[in-house]
Amino acid sequence: MDFRFDIIAHYGPVFLRGTLFTVGVSIVSIILGSILGLGIGFGKMVPKAYLRWPFHSYINFFRGTPLYVQILIVHFGVIPLFYGSTNVWLTSFIALSLNSAAYSAEIFRAGIQSIDPGQREAALSLGMTKRQAMRFIILPQAIKRMVPAFGNEFIVLVKDSSLLALVAAPEIMYWSNTMKGQYLRIWEPYLTAAFIYFVLTYSLSKLLNYIERKV
Repeated sequence: MDFRFDIIAHYGPVFLRGTLFTVGVSIVSIILGSILGLGIGFGKMVPKAYLRWPFHSYINFFRGTPLYVQILIVHFGVIPLFYGSTNVWLTSFIALSLNSAAYSAEIFRAGIQSIDPGQREAALSLGMTKRQAMRFIILPQAIKRMVPAFGNEFIVLVKDSSLLALVAAPEIMYWSNTMKGQYLRIWEPYLTAAFIYFVLTYSLSKLLNYIERKV
């Protein structure tokens, strides 16, 4: 097999930009998704069933449909409806954030419910409000248990961001497809993309293992 390193070197700068885009959109999306997911997770735990239903439906929709479809709906439907035209940057942040929020909500719910209810009752008996008990007693313990799950979610999000190539977002797979189209070669663009994703996910897994040991 004639493997051409010269075309990889030629596309090196754009692969670097694509990597920065992938990492940036993943970080922003996991942060926004976590903030939204926290609210959805609390919403799913309210006692009344009719109040839980919207949050339950949100989680079921985004976990039960492919991200592929969600990106297309956001890009060709939601964004033009409010923005007037398509926008790959808005699509990237919104689609990944909404998808991440559904998974983050379940992580928050599971983490909070894993704490012994007796701790909440003890906090209330000491005069704390429900909000104070959640903020100072339950959440600090639950977040430590959530670290591995959030780490996995972030790694999955980095890999899932490759689907943004569908709407020509300038991430890693977009430039891989561009290289393939220009040189009509398969191995160089896709092995390069695979190597970049491997380095990203392997580095993240090591970093998250370190953080998990520390907390």
